[in-house]
Amino acid sequence: MEKPTEPVSIPGADSDTRGFKARAFAAVAAVGIVAAGLAVRAGADGAFAKYAGSALYTVLLCALVAFCAPRARPLVVAATALGLSWAVEFAQLTGVPAELSAHSAAARLVLGSTFNAPDLFWYAVGAATAWTVHAGARRRA
Repeated sequence: MEKPTEPVSIPGADSDTRGFKARAFAAVAAVGIVAAGLAVRAGADGAFAKYAGSALYTVLLCALVAFCAPRARPLVVAATALGLSWAVEFAQLTGVPAELSAHSAAARLVLGSTFNAPDLFWYAVGAATAWTVHAGARRRA
């Protein structure tokens, strides 16, 4: 008598699917965050636009970290993005980002040019917001 065969499962296939879905979500989120940043820049000015942009900068970094490390916990993703944001802000004290920004629009967008202490707070707001969304999305999945 022949035994019925069971479908062969590939070890780790489920985690690969989850990783792919997490990366896809992070990529779509990054595009949406950039669109939100451009909309804020086009539709607002003053302090709101500046600090919304600062918060969105860290939210975008969260999406990029989540894309690169799809299995990372939301707190690790948010803390990494916050650390990167703060590192870029403190690097502005050296003058190197200002020099690079003078020669490149991309460097200006990524590195900024001048240190602004309130940005440190708004980066934390962005990281906390991204952490909340990421943790909620993970709980649902």
